[in-house]
Amino acid sequence: MNRICVYAGARSGVLPAYEQTAAELGRELVRRGLELVYGAGSTGLMGAVADGVLESGGTAIGVVPKGLFPPEVIHTRLKRIIEVENMHQRKATMHELADAFIALPGGFGTWEELTEALCWSQLRIHRKPVGLLNVEGYWNPLLAMTEHAVKTGFVSADHADLLICEEDPAKLLDRIMEAARREEE
Repeated sequence: MNRICVYAGARSGVLPAYEQTAAELGRELVRRGLELVYGAGSTGLMGAVADGVLESGGTAIGVVPKGLFPPEVIHTRLKRIIEVENMHQRKATMHELADAFIALPGGFGTWEELTEALCWSQLRIHRKPVGLLNVEGYWNPLLAMTEHAVKTGFVSADHADLLICEEDPAKLLDRIMEAARREEE
């Protein structure tokens, strides 16, 4: 495992723990020798996770569609920015570069990226772990919805288990790395 794609909000949210945990995830990636692949933003949780990586001496790769962000929103300290034509190419490029996916708290864009990665895992389009960093219970409603989908017969329990969830960045990365090892066997 070399790179983790992190989906995250371009906003910080209302709780300081969101940004603090995003930065801690960035630092933990560097401690493990992993590179960050993300949406290239400098604001919100996107900026916090990138700052955590960069301030720890790690590598962050930003992937951004042409014209999506004004130039001042793109992180200026990235050594590598990949510019693509559109959001579909952005997701495909991030998917290609990454060995696993983690979703931090975020809005519609984060949700959409997360659910696509999860659906692709379910369909076996990829065999890359998908994780949620459940900061202050942010993802609890999604976890409840997943449980409801299992109970009502729309998602199998095996597929629900594809979603790895932890509150602590180090524990989440431990579980993601273990899932990747099992998948290689």
